[in-house]
Amino acid sequence: MCGLIWTVQLVHYPLFSFLDPERFTEASAFHRQKISYIVVPVMLTELFTSIWLSLFSTSHMFIHISGLIAVLLIWSITFLLQVPLHAYLSDHYDKKLIQRLVRSNWWRTLLWSVKSGLGIWLLSQYLI
Repeated sequence: MCGLIWTVQLVHYPLFSFLDPERFTEASAFHRQKISYIVVPVMLTELFTSIWLSLFSTSHMFIHISGLIAVLLIWSITFLLQVPLHAYLSDHYDKKLIQRLVRSNWWRTLLWSVKSGLGIWLLSQYLI
């Protein structure tokens, strides 16, 4: 998810500002539909594995709980900020809301980057 969110943050969302306002709703719908095929299964897997690790892991509990907190914050931002912005933008081209989408997505980008860092650190503990 870390690589995907950086791609969305630096490429997809900023690209929305350059789309033809007449075809924006069509392009926005295309983006939402196609990205969902990737994002939904991975986010669900991440949520369930984070919960499972937080409940049943016998080592590195702080890391697992920190990862779960990051995931819960990501889900909150997604459904409280990003989804409503996408819903409005699905019917209207609004450059200010596109900019807000980009700005508010930095929180998810940061959190997935932190979660990725935690995972890399955890993996290094098992490889050393």
